[in-house]
Amino acid sequence: MKQLLEKTLEDRLAYLINDRAIKQPQLMSDVEAVERKKELFARRQVEIVKAKAKATLLDSSIQDDGAQHVQYLAHLTYVCKDVDESFYLEEQVEKREAFLYNDMLVKDRLMIEKRQMEDQVDERFQTEEQFGRAFHYDRRAAVQYAETYWNKRNPAYKNFEDNCTNFISQCLKAGNAPTRGYPNRGSGWWVRPHTWSYSWTVAHSMKNYLANSKAGLRAQKLKDAQELQIGDVICYDFEGDGRYNHTTIVVDHDKGGMPLVNAQTYDSRMRYWSYEDSTAYTPAIRYMFFHILDDAAKDS
Repeated sequence: MKQLLEKTLEDRLAYLINDRAIKQPQLMSDVEAVERKKELFARRQVEIVKAKAKATLLDSSIQDDGAQHVQYLAHLTYVCKDVDESFYLEEQVEKREAFLYNDMLVKDRLMIEKRQMEDQVDERFQTEEQFGRAFHYDRRAAVQYAETYWNKRNPAYKNFEDNCTNFISQCLKAGNAPTRGYPNRGSGWWVRPHTWSYSWTVAHSMKNYLANSKAGLRAQKLKDAQELQIGDVICYDFEGDGRYNHTTIVVDHDKGGMPLVNAQTYDSRMRYWSYEDSTAYTPAIRYMFFHILDDAAKDS
């Protein structure tokens, strides 16, 4: 029964990510995101050679009206052919919920993760700087961590439903970035087993920290995504309202020199940086590009 249900969900996802998607009202945001992905790949002259989906059942229950409610993980894999005929994999993992009645799928949608309550906390940037040790940012180590944990959680750290910035902080730490500011949660960038700075876990706070820090982990704001190197960070304001709500790390570049990123919450690997294929995307989206500095580049 479990295998049959997962096969039903996989068949539905196959329709969605290929050309035969049925534009039912409850699926429109998903369908629109897939259409934007196809348009984005066409502009980049990157061909999606093959797209496949795997469903893993998480939970199943029967509702009062007799409908079966299931929660599952959808692992979407795109085999991409770049302009120079080279191939790479783009992957996404989504948590979804579906409703079936008499074994027929009647609704399937992406589950929206809850925003962290800390997003509402007063997070005024503290002007006091605590100068820590000199460091060299190991970009390859940061990327290796991003590749290892993009779709799983490191048990050494607390996990959140909205885990994108926590994940990026872990990547930066793996790259030898020094923490500072403990125990003031509104100051610096740091983590302990049961407490952490807002900049460690909240996207808007990390954006503020990277834009202002003059000690320890520091960054330079760039104007163009194409200037970013591996290990650099992108912050996203999907609604364009000044409140940044997502963070990614650059792990590679396509043949056009544009960044490919890894991220969590909606787990993604080698995803094109602009997120035009996201259901959270709006035409008002704004980005902030950060090049991570170390002491070898302190005066740059």
